[in-house]
Amino acid sequence: MTRRIWLLVPFILVVGGVSGQVQEDQLPEDLPHVRVVATGGTIAGRAQSAEAGAGYRSGSLPIEDLLVDLPGLDRMAEVSAEQFSNLPSTGVTPEQWLGLAQRVNTIFAEGVDGKAVDGVVVTHGTDALEETAYFLDLTVASDKPVVVVGAMRPPGTVSADGPINLIHAIQAAAADDSRGRGTLIVLNEEVHDARDATKTHTRSVQTFQSRSWGPLGRVGREGVTYHRRSEKRQGADLEFDVSTKSIEDLPRVDILYSYNGADGAGAQAFVDAGAAGLVIAGSGGGGTSRELGETLRELAEAGTWLVRTSRVGSGSAGSWGRGTFVGGDDLLAQKAHILLMVALMHTSEAEEIQRIFREY
Repeated sequence: MTRRIWLLVPFILVVGGVSGQVQEDQLPEDLPHVRVVATGGTIAGRAQSAEAGAGYRSGSLPIEDLLVDLPGLDRMAEVSAEQFSNLPSTGVTPEQWLGLAQRVNTIFAEGVDGKAVDGVVVTHGTDALEETAYFLDLTVASDKPVVVVGAMRPPGTVSADGPINLIHAIQAAAADDSRGRGTLIVLNEEVHDARDATKTHTRSVQTFQSRSWGPLGRVGREGVTYHRRSEKRQGADLEFDVSTKSIEDLPRVDILYSYNGADGAGAQAFVDAGAAGLVIAGSGGGGTSRELGETLRELAEAGTWLVRTSRVGSGSAGSWGRGTFVGGDDLLAQKAHILLMVALMHTSEAEEIQRIFREY
Protein backbone atom coordinates (compact mmCIF):
# COMPACT_ATOMS: atom_id res chain seq x y z
CA MET A 1 0.00 0.00 0.00
CA THR A 2 1.26 3.49 -0.78
CA ARG A 3 0.92 6.28 1.76
CA ARG A 4 -0.12 9.50 0.03
CA ILE A 5 1.06 12.83 1.38
CA TRP A 6 0.14 16.26 0.07
CA LEU A 7 2.82 18.78 0.94
CA LEU A 8 2.26 22.48 1.38
CA VAL A 9 5.73 23.70 0.49
CA PRO A 10 6.69 26.98 2.23
CA PHE A 11 6.76 29.96 -0.10
CA ILE A 12 10.41 31.01 0.09
CA LEU A 13 12.31 33.33 -2.18
CA VAL A 14 16.10 33.50 -1.87
CA VAL A 15 17.71 36.74 -3.00
CA GLY A 16 21.37 37.40 -2.28
CA GLY A 17 21.37 34.64 0.33
CA VAL A 18 18.45 36.13 2.31
CA SER A 19 15.16 34.27 2.58
CA GLY A 20 11.84 36.06 2.70
CA GLN A 21 8.16 35.25 2.50
CA VAL A 22 6.51 35.54 -0.90
CA GLN A 23 2.98 36.85 -1.16
CA GLU A 24 0.49 34.43 -2.68
CA ASP A 25 -0.44 36.87 -5.46
CA GLN A 26 3.24 36.94 -6.52
CA LEU A 27 3.38 33.20 -7.25
CA PRO A 28 3.52 32.06 -10.87
CA GLU A 29 0.32 30.58 -12.24
CA ASP A 30 -0.13 27.13 -13.78
CA LEU A 31 2.98 25.56 -12.28
CA PRO A 32 3.60 21.96 -13.38
CA HIS A 33 2.53 19.33 -10.85
CA VAL A 34 5.40 17.00 -9.89
CA ARG A 35 4.67 13.90 -7.85
CA VAL A 36 7.53 12.56 -5.72
CA VAL A 37 7.42 8.78 -5.12
CA ALA A 38 9.84 7.76 -2.38
CA THR A 39 11.49 4.34 -2.12
CA GLY A 40 14.26 4.98 0.45
CA GLY A 41 18.04 4.85 0.09
CA THR A 42 20.84 7.14 1.28
CA ILE A 43 18.86 10.21 0.26
CA ALA A 44 16.43 9.17 3.02
CA GLY A 45 19.15 7.96 5.39
CA ARG A 46 19.98 9.15 8.86
CA ALA A 47 23.47 9.66 10.31
CA GLN A 48 24.37 10.34 13.93
CA SER A 49 27.67 12.03 13.07
CA ALA A 50 27.76 15.00 10.72
CA GLU A 51 31.44 14.42 10.02
CA ALA A 52 31.67 10.80 8.94
CA GLY A 53 28.16 9.42 8.78
CA ALA A 54 28.62 7.30 11.91
CA GLY A 55 25.53 5.31 12.80
CA TYR A 56 24.22 5.83 9.27
CA ARG A 57 21.10 3.89 8.37
CA SER A 58 19.64 3.91 4.85
CA GLY A 59 15.93 4.47 4.25
CA SER A 60 15.07 6.05 7.61
CA LEU A 61 13.42 9.40 6.85
CA PRO A 62 9.90 9.76 5.40
CA ILE A 63 9.48 11.79 2.23
CA GLU A 64 7.77 14.69 4.00
CA ASP A 65 10.96 15.27 6.02
CA LEU A 66 13.06 15.42 2.85
CA LEU A 67 10.90 18.06 1.21
CA VAL A 68 10.61 20.46 4.14
CA ASP A 69 12.52 23.73 3.72
CA LEU A 70 13.88 23.02 0.24
CA PRO A 71 14.25 26.57 -1.10
CA GLY A 72 12.62 27.65 -4.33
CA LEU A 73 10.33 24.68 -4.98
CA ASP A 74 7.32 26.97 -4.98
CA ARG A 75 8.79 28.81 -7.96
CA MET A 76 9.35 25.72 -10.14
CA ALA A 77 6.52 23.24 -9.41
CA GLU A 78 3.58 22.27 -7.29
CA VAL A 79 4.95 19.29 -5.39
CA SER A 80 3.05 16.41 -3.83
CA ALA A 81 4.45 13.14 -2.53
CA GLU A 82 3.84 9.57 -1.43
CA GLN A 83 5.87 6.90 0.33
CA PHE A 84 6.04 3.77 -1.86
CA SER A 85 8.67 2.05 0.33
CA ASN A 86 11.64 2.96 2.52
CA LEU A 87 14.45 0.53 1.77
CA PRO A 88 18.12 0.46 0.87
CA SER A 89 18.36 0.13 -2.91
CA THR A 90 19.66 -3.44 -2.76
CA GLY A 91 16.45 -4.37 -0.93
CA VAL A 92 14.31 -3.42 -3.94
CA THR A 93 13.06 -6.58 -5.70
CA PRO A 94 11.73 -7.26 -9.22
CA GLU A 95 8.27 -7.47 -7.68
CA GLN A 96 8.71 -3.92 -6.38
CA TRP A 97 9.97 -2.78 -9.78
CA LEU A 98 6.73 -4.05 -11.26
CA GLY A 99 4.58 -2.42 -8.58
CA LEU A 100 6.45 0.87 -8.93
CA ALA A 101 6.05 0.90 -12.72
CA GLN A 102 2.34 0.19 -12.36
CA ARG A 103 2.01 2.99 -9.80
CA VAL A 104 3.81 5.54 -11.98
CA ASN A 105 1.71 4.59 -15.02
CA THR A 106 -1.43 5.04 -12.91
CA ILE A 107 -0.25 8.45 -11.66
CA PHE A 108 0.22 9.65 -15.22
CA ALA A 109 -3.05 8.17 -16.47
CA GLU A 110 -5.33 9.21 -13.59
CA GLY A 111 -3.53 12.02 -11.78
CA VAL A 112 -3.62 12.35 -8.01
CA ASP A 113 -6.79 13.35 -6.15
CA GLY A 114 -8.29 14.66 -9.37
CA LYS A 115 -5.25 16.71 -10.37
CA ALA A 116 -3.14 15.84 -13.42
CA VAL A 117 0.56 15.08 -12.88
CA ASP A 118 3.16 16.49 -15.30
CA GLY A 119 6.23 14.61 -14.06
CA VAL A 120 7.29 12.04 -11.47
CA VAL A 121 10.43 11.98 -9.32
CA VAL A 122 11.45 8.67 -7.74
CA THR A 123 13.87 8.86 -4.81
CA HIS A 124 16.11 5.79 -4.56
CA GLY A 125 19.36 4.44 -3.13
CA THR A 126 22.28 4.75 -5.52
CA ASP A 127 23.74 1.21 -5.34
CA ALA A 128 21.00 -0.25 -7.54
CA LEU A 129 19.38 2.97 -8.75
CA GLU A 130 20.32 2.29 -12.37
CA GLU A 131 18.42 -1.01 -12.36
CA THR A 132 15.13 0.42 -11.10
CA ALA A 133 15.53 3.38 -13.46
CA TYR A 134 16.02 1.11 -16.49
CA PHE A 135 13.01 -1.03 -15.58
CA LEU A 136 10.91 2.14 -15.43
CA ASP A 137 12.45 3.28 -18.71
CA LEU A 138 11.14 0.10 -20.35
CA THR A 139 7.70 -0.01 -18.72
CA VAL A 140 6.39 3.55 -18.17
CA ALA A 141 4.66 4.28 -21.46
CA SER A 142 4.32 8.05 -21.27
CA ASP A 143 6.13 11.05 -22.69
CA LYS A 144 5.86 12.73 -19.30
CA PRO A 145 9.26 12.62 -17.58
CA VAL A 146 10.24 10.19 -14.85
CA VAL A 147 13.35 11.29 -12.96
CA VAL A 148 15.15 8.94 -10.56
CA VAL A 149 17.33 10.63 -7.96
CA GLY A 150 19.53 9.60 -5.06
CA ALA A 151 22.38 10.82 -2.88
CA MET A 152 25.89 9.72 -1.99
CA ARG A 153 25.97 11.48 1.40
CA PRO A 154 23.10 11.04 3.86
CA PRO A 155 21.26 13.90 5.59
CA GLY A 156 23.11 15.20 8.62
CA THR A 157 26.61 14.79 7.14
CA VAL A 158 28.92 17.52 5.91
CA SER A 159 28.06 18.47 2.30
CA ALA A 160 25.06 16.16 2.07
CA ASP A 161 24.06 16.11 -1.60
CA GLY A 162 20.49 14.84 -1.23
CA PRO A 163 18.71 18.23 -0.94
CA ILE A 164 20.28 19.80 -4.03
CA ASN A 165 19.90 16.58 -6.04
CA LEU A 166 16.20 16.45 -5.10
CA ILE A 167 15.68 20.09 -6.10
CA HIS A 168 17.37 19.43 -9.44
CA ALA A 169 15.31 16.26 -10.01
CA ILE A 170 12.07 18.19 -9.45
CA GLN A 171 13.38 20.92 -11.74
CA ALA A 172 14.08 18.35 -14.48
CA ALA A 173 10.71 16.63 -14.03
CA ALA A 174 8.95 19.98 -14.36
CA ALA A 175 10.81 21.03 -17.54
CA ASP A 176 9.04 20.84 -20.90
CA ASP A 177 12.32 19.81 -22.56
CA SER A 178 12.39 16.63 -20.45
CA ARG A 179 9.29 15.24 -22.18
CA GLY A 180 9.73 12.29 -24.51
CA ARG A 181 13.14 11.31 -23.13
CA GLY A 182 12.06 8.27 -21.13
CA THR A 183 13.33 7.79 -17.59
CA LEU A 184 16.16 10.08 -16.52
CA ILE A 185 18.73 9.94 -13.71
CA VAL A 186 19.71 13.21 -12.02
CA LEU A 187 22.68 13.59 -9.64
CA ASN A 188 25.55 16.05 -9.31
CA GLU A 189 23.92 18.62 -11.66
CA GLU A 190 23.89 16.12 -14.55
CA VAL A 191 21.00 14.49 -16.41
CA HIS A 192 21.63 10.95 -17.65
CA ASP A 193 19.66 8.49 -19.73
CA ALA A 194 18.52 5.52 -17.63
CA ARG A 195 19.72 3.01 -20.22
CA ASP A 196 23.31 4.24 -20.32
CA ALA A 197 24.05 5.53 -16.82
CA THR A 198 25.87 3.39 -14.28
CA LYS A 199 27.41 3.88 -10.86
CA THR A 200 31.19 4.05 -11.29
CA HIS A 201 32.58 5.02 -7.88
CA THR A 202 31.80 3.81 -4.35
CA ARG A 203 31.99 7.25 -2.69
CA SER A 204 32.27 10.12 -5.18
CA VAL A 205 29.29 12.40 -5.84
CA GLN A 206 30.32 12.17 -9.52
CA THR A 207 29.64 8.45 -9.45
CA PHE A 208 27.02 8.24 -12.23
CA GLN A 209 28.48 8.22 -15.72
CA SER A 210 27.06 7.36 -19.12
CA ARG A 211 30.21 5.58 -20.25
CA SER A 212 30.88 6.20 -23.96
CA TRP A 213 28.13 8.76 -24.54
CA GLY A 214 28.22 11.24 -21.68
CA PRO A 215 25.27 12.94 -19.95
CA LEU A 216 22.20 14.13 -21.82
CA GLY A 217 22.45 17.55 -20.23
CA ARG A 218 22.83 19.59 -17.09
CA VAL A 219 20.54 21.10 -14.48
CA GLY A 220 21.24 24.02 -12.16
CA ARG A 221 20.51 27.68 -11.59
CA GLU A 222 20.35 28.32 -15.31
CA GLY A 223 17.63 25.67 -15.69
CA VAL A 224 17.68 22.36 -17.54
CA THR A 225 19.85 22.27 -20.65
CA TYR A 226 20.02 19.23 -22.97
CA HIS A 227 22.86 18.55 -25.40
CA ARG A 228 21.87 15.20 -26.91
CA ARG A 229 19.02 12.69 -27.13
CA SER A 230 18.98 8.90 -26.98
CA GLU A 231 17.88 7.21 -30.20
CA LYS A 232 16.50 4.13 -28.41
CA ARG A 233 12.75 3.54 -28.01
CA GLN A 234 11.40 5.36 -24.97
CA GLY A 235 8.35 7.02 -23.47
CA ALA A 236 5.03 6.72 -25.29
CA ASP A 237 6.76 4.64 -28.02
CA LEU A 238 7.22 1.66 -25.66
CA GLU A 239 5.57 -1.66 -26.52
CA PHE A 240 5.64 -3.28 -23.07
CA ASP A 241 2.35 -3.12 -21.17
CA VAL A 242 2.76 -4.24 -17.55
CA SER A 243 -0.58 -2.95 -16.27
CA THR A 244 -1.99 -6.44 -15.68
CA LYS A 245 1.27 -8.29 -15.01
CA SER A 246 2.23 -9.93 -11.73
CA ILE A 247 5.54 -11.21 -10.42
CA GLU A 248 4.64 -14.67 -11.73
CA ASP A 249 4.79 -13.21 -15.26
CA LEU A 250 8.34 -11.94 -14.77
CA PRO A 251 10.74 -14.81 -15.57
CA ARG A 252 13.91 -15.53 -13.65
CA VAL A 253 17.07 -14.34 -15.42
CA ASP A 254 20.55 -14.65 -13.90
CA ILE A 255 23.93 -13.07 -14.68
CA LEU A 256 27.04 -15.19 -15.22
CA TYR A 257 30.50 -13.63 -15.11
CA SER A 258 33.06 -15.26 -17.39
CA TYR A 259 36.73 -15.70 -16.50
CA ASN A 260 39.60 -17.90 -17.62
CA GLY A 261 39.15 -21.42 -16.33
CA ALA A 262 35.39 -21.07 -15.81
CA ASP A 263 33.48 -24.30 -16.36
CA GLY A 264 29.74 -24.70 -16.78
CA ALA A 265 28.85 -25.45 -13.17
CA GLY A 266 27.51 -21.98 -12.42
CA ALA A 267 25.44 -21.81 -15.59
CA GLN A 268 23.95 -25.24 -14.96
CA ALA A 269 23.16 -24.32 -11.34
CA PHE A 270 21.25 -21.22 -12.41
CA VAL A 271 19.19 -23.21 -14.90
CA ASP A 272 18.54 -25.92 -12.32
CA ALA A 273 17.27 -23.18 -9.99
CA GLY A 274 14.71 -22.13 -12.60
CA ALA A 275 16.44 -19.51 -14.76
CA ALA A 276 14.69 -19.01 -18.11
CA GLY A 277 17.65 -17.00 -19.35
CA LEU A 278 21.27 -16.16 -18.62
CA VAL A 279 23.17 -12.97 -19.34
CA ILE A 280 26.87 -13.63 -19.89
CA ALA A 281 29.31 -10.88 -18.92
CA GLY A 282 32.05 -12.14 -21.21
CA SER A 283 35.69 -11.25 -21.77
CA GLY A 284 36.51 -8.60 -24.37
CA GLY A 285 33.73 -8.62 -26.96
CA GLY A 286 31.75 -11.17 -24.96
CA GLY A 287 33.88 -14.30 -25.17
CA THR A 288 33.91 -17.18 -22.68
CA SER A 289 36.23 -20.01 -21.77
CA ARG A 290 35.92 -23.12 -23.96
CA GLU A 291 34.38 -25.20 -21.16
CA LEU A 292 31.78 -22.58 -20.29
CA GLY A 293 30.97 -22.02 -23.95
CA GLU A 294 30.27 -25.71 -24.48
CA THR A 295 27.88 -25.81 -21.51
CA LEU A 296 26.11 -22.68 -22.71
CA ARG A 297 25.53 -24.15 -26.18
CA GLU A 298 24.01 -27.25 -24.59
CA LEU A 299 21.74 -25.12 -22.41
CA ALA A 300 20.68 -23.03 -25.42
CA GLU A 301 19.75 -26.19 -27.35
CA ALA A 302 17.63 -27.23 -24.37
CA GLY A 303 15.73 -23.92 -24.44
CA THR A 304 17.63 -21.51 -22.19
CA TRP A 305 17.85 -17.94 -23.48
CA LEU A 306 21.39 -16.53 -23.57
CA VAL A 307 22.40 -12.89 -23.96
CA ARG A 308 25.99 -11.93 -24.67
CA THR A 309 27.44 -8.79 -23.04
CA SER A 310 30.94 -7.63 -22.18
CA ARG A 311 32.47 -7.20 -18.74
CA VAL A 312 34.72 -4.44 -20.18
CA GLY A 313 32.16 -1.70 -19.48
CA SER A 314 31.93 -0.12 -22.93
CA GLY A 315 31.63 -1.30 -26.51
CA SER A 316 29.20 -3.73 -28.12
CA ALA A 317 28.73 -7.49 -27.91
CA GLY A 318 26.91 -9.04 -30.86
CA SER A 319 25.06 -12.29 -31.43
CA TRP A 320 27.24 -15.37 -31.84
CA GLY A 321 27.23 -19.09 -32.46
CA ARG A 322 24.45 -19.57 -35.05
CA GLY A 323 21.84 -17.97 -32.87
CA THR A 324 23.08 -19.41 -29.57
CA PHE A 325 23.54 -15.93 -28.11
CA VAL A 326 21.35 -12.86 -28.45
CA GLY A 327 23.60 -9.84 -28.89
CA GLY A 328 23.35 -7.48 -25.93
CA ASP A 329 24.85 -4.55 -27.89
CA ASP A 330 26.47 -2.09 -25.44
CA LEU A 331 24.18 -2.87 -22.49
CA LEU A 332 25.88 -3.65 -19.23
CA ALA A 333 25.04 -7.10 -17.89
CA GLN A 334 22.71 -5.73 -15.18
CA LYS A 335 20.75 -3.78 -17.80
CA ALA A 336 20.61 -6.72 -20.26
CA HIS A 337 19.29 -8.82 -17.37
CA ILE A 338 16.32 -6.43 -17.01
CA LEU A 339 15.65 -6.18 -20.74
CA LEU A 340 15.62 -9.97 -21.14
CA MET A 341 13.16 -10.30 -18.24
CA VAL A 342 10.83 -7.72 -19.78
CA ALA A 343 11.20 -9.15 -23.29
CA LEU A 344 10.41 -12.72 -22.14
CA MET A 345 7.36 -11.38 -20.34
CA HIS A 346 5.96 -10.48 -23.76
CA THR A 347 7.41 -12.89 -26.35
CA SER A 348 9.24 -16.18 -26.80
CA GLU A 349 10.20 -15.67 -30.46
CA ALA A 350 13.95 -15.58 -31.09
CA GLU A 351 13.79 -12.93 -33.84
CA GLU A 352 11.59 -10.74 -31.65
CA ILE A 353 13.99 -11.01 -28.72
CA GLN A 354 16.91 -9.93 -30.90
CA ARG A 355 14.83 -7.07 -32.38
CA ILE A 356 14.02 -5.87 -28.85
CA PHE A 357 17.73 -5.82 -27.96
CA ARG A 358 18.45 -3.78 -31.10
CA GLU A 359 15.72 -1.21 -30.44
CA TYR A 360 16.05 -0.79 -26.67
